[in-house]
Amino acid sequence: MRCAWAGLDTEYQRYHDEEWGRPLRDDQRLFEKLCLEGFQAGLSWITILRRRPAFRAAFHAFDVTTVAAMTETDVSRLLLDASIIRHRGKIQAAISNARVTRDLGTSLGELIWSFAPPTRTARLATLAEVPAITPESTALSAELRRRGYRFVGPTTMYALMQSSGLVDDHVTGCHRAN
Repeated sequence: MRCAWAGLDTEYQRYHDEEWGRPLRDDQRLFEKLCLEGFQAGLSWITILRRRPAFRAAFHAFDVTTVAAMTETDVSRLLLDASIIRHRGKIQAAISNARVTRDLGTSLGELIWSFAPPTRTARLATLAEVPAITPESTALSAELRRRGYRFVGPTTMYALMQSSGLVDDHVTGCHRAN
């Protein structure tokens, strides 16, 4: 059994089984997740997941230095790329967020993980019990915004916390629930 959100789509199931909720501390991979969660805002995650290879190609495997060097010419080119989400604000945010990340002066992973909540004492029983935001995701959002990040609202940051293993929201009965 899997968490119900994985449904019957094989890519969603693979993502659930192999990635979602596994602790991730690598700065480049966290930057990728931060960007992709921003692109997901207002859309379904499966839309982003299916386009992830195209996003990786378009954004140079989410190499922070390379993305930070992208220009308005790159934005214009990406707005014509039907293989990704063509949203000017989100594309510009990914580039801007790369510049902020490059200039952080600390590890993105250390910053994000400093907002990890305490481990729950009891596993959630159903998806209905999974929160959309938490005090920790709200605090992470506020800190990232203070530093200049964009498309990092509390709900988006909670999704990042789930996907990157800061929280374990695999529900009771899921084969990934420990």
